[in-house]
Amino acid sequence: MTMLRLAVWSGPRNISTAMMRAWENRGDCDVVDEPLYAHYLAQTGLDHPGRDEIIACGETDWRKVVAQLVRGSPTGKPLFYQKHMTHHLLPDIERSWLRELTHVFLIRDPREVLASYLRTRATATVEDIGVLQELEIFEQVRQMTGGSPTVIDAGDFLRAPEAHLRALCAHLGIAFSPRMLHWPPGARPSDGVWAPYWYEAVWRSSGFEPWHERSIELPDSFAPLLARVMPPYETLLARRLKLMDPPTQASTLAARPP
Repeated sequence: MTMLRLAVWSGPRNISTAMMRAWENRGDCDVVDEPLYAHYLAQTGLDHPGRDEIIACGETDWRKVVAQLVRGSPTGKPLFYQKHMTHHLLPDIERSWLRELTHVFLIRDPREVLASYLRTRATATVEDIGVLQELEIFEQVRQMTGGSPTVIDAGDFLRAPEAHLRALCAHLGIAFSPRMLHWPPGARPSDGVWAPYWYEAVWRSSGFEPWHERSIELPDSFAPLLARVMPPYETLLARRLKLMDPPTQASTLAARPP
């Protein structure tokens, strides 16, 4: 069986860690958690929680990281799930290696991302939201491969996780596993060393959080930021994986825009 090296790109405050749990719980999939994070912190000098430990435990040479990503699963499993944050792919990183991976992009309404971000941070920047970088990477992959990578919107996904996972697996040419829907709560050895700062909710979880409508109120001062991040989000949203409504087959996809 040909190994599937799946690079899954997301901005912050999304379903990326829960999605990593789902894939790891299959049993035939190795995962790696934000492999470019140490390089990102070493290059930018940003003071993130656990910064020194992340740099000490991680690989700061992006070339060595990429060599492992394109090589494939470290234990030889047929699936290799790579959880990436879009802002970790800094401009100094050469990108031709992206054509050797299969890509999925997780998106979320920037208004929800910003509201979540502001619960723990005093402010946020356009770069913090991650969607500008996500569209840039999406377009680069599209140009390199000649195809349109899969895009999944968190709001759509959480309304019907099983149907979306079945559709995604069908699209990737692999079997769906019901084990993707539930997992044992708690920490995993595969979690990054930053997990104690960010993964409390995921550690408590045993499946995807049910979708519920949120009331979002944001300060007017963030209007310029939203004006910059909503258009790229809407561009990616137009290319998202869509289930037929009503779904007659969970693996049936609606046509994508050209």
